[in-house]
Amino acid sequence: MNIQSLRGMPDLFPEDLKNWHILEDELSKLFTSFNCDEIRTPILESTDLFSRSVGGSSDIINKELYSFLDRNNESVSLRPEGSSGVVRAIIQKKQESERQKLWYQGQMFRYERPQKGRYRQFHQVGVEYLGYEQGMSEYELISMIVNINQSLGIEKYSIKINHLGSPEDKQDFCDALKSFLIPHEEGLHEKDRMRLSTNPLRVLDSKEESTKEILRNAPKYEDYISSEAKSFLGDLVDHYQDRCNIQIDSTLVRGLDYYTGIVFEVISEDLGAQDAYMGGGRYDNLSVQLGGKPMVAIGFAIGLERILELMTVKAAPHTIKVALIITLEHQDEKTYKIAHQLREANSEIILDAFLSNARLKSQLKRANKLNCDFAVIIGDEESNMNQVIWKDLSEHGDQKLLGIEDLLAVYKTL
Repeated sequence: MNIQSLRGMPDLFPEDLKNWHILEDELSKLFTSFNCDEIRTPILESTDLFSRSVGGSSDIINKELYSFLDRNNESVSLRPEGSSGVVRAIIQKKQESERQKLWYQGQMFRYERPQKGRYRQFHQVGVEYLGYEQGMSEYELISMIVNINQSLGIEKYSIKINHLGSPEDKQDFCDALKSFLIPHEEGLHEKDRMRLSTNPLRVLDSKEESTKEILRNAPKYEDYISSEAKSFLGDLVDHYQDRCNIQIDSTLVRGLDYYTGIVFEVISEDLGAQDAYMGGGRYDNLSVQLGGKPMVAIGFAIGLERILELMTVKAAPHTIKVALIITLEHQDEKTYKIAHQLREANSEIILDAFLSNARLKSQLKRANKLNCDFAVIIGDEESNMNQVIWKDLSEHGDQKLLGIEDLLAVYKTL
């Protein structure tokens, strides 16, 4: 039996990666324009990192973490999200007192039921503003989100925001919500009944219609946060409502326990049921939870698989591609030297050296299939005269015999 890829962990072939490269380049340029520096953290971390940060009551910890014991009998896990690893790295380097704007990219892993827009191995790009208090940092990240959508040609999207208040506000609301839901427990979906006993706040995140119906009359989060928090949300909406569709959603809580203060999601109806493709919020207590010094922070992550479905950025201008075709009876080191000289002469050109001495007709057929613009052809006769054939592969293109110096001159001007 053939070995197959693991469920929910798709392969990405060259034709798939063209748009990935465009997306990654656009994001990298945009982050640089905001003076964000890249950080790279390990895919594998101590399981304790995620149980202390994401929260023991979360679905990620209870059902979705890829964990195993290493040879030292220590539990390690593939990362399910990126912020915890970034904060762990900052604590380890004793940089909690420094202000930093960082971004990361890479694979994440969650043992979920694969479906459209949801995979077990998926990719995220994230931004973390460390050491920045509530205020201008929220405005800057919303501005960044608007810029990302604009640069990727995404027009139909909405930004939902909410404020989770202080830890005391959060606890008061959780108590009120639990008191309301207990009498309606039998009407809740089974998954939400489990959430009620572990973390009632997560019931607000339910996608089940039976639960949503009960929640229509539930306490509202907005009644439990301060007037300053409400005012801050209102100011954000006022500031950005002429630039994007931004609205307050008092049911938005996000799925990770470390969030405090403002939380937000970016959604698009074009994605179907899994409509969120960006999300984040403030996590001022995470550093202390992980054993570090106090460090206020805010950030967000982008689901690359989902945003790729929305992206309408055009591919970069066509890059000229040249095929180097060798039809020699015997190997000739001079041909490899010519390839090296051509790449030195013009590094902007894609030179595809066909490492084969197959018949000329079949190699030209391959060059056309690969959309090559020109071909450099070297046969026994050309090699003996230190010349090559330069062939234009367009429909009415011509060909000519060139010496090596003339070839390099032509190649430089492409």
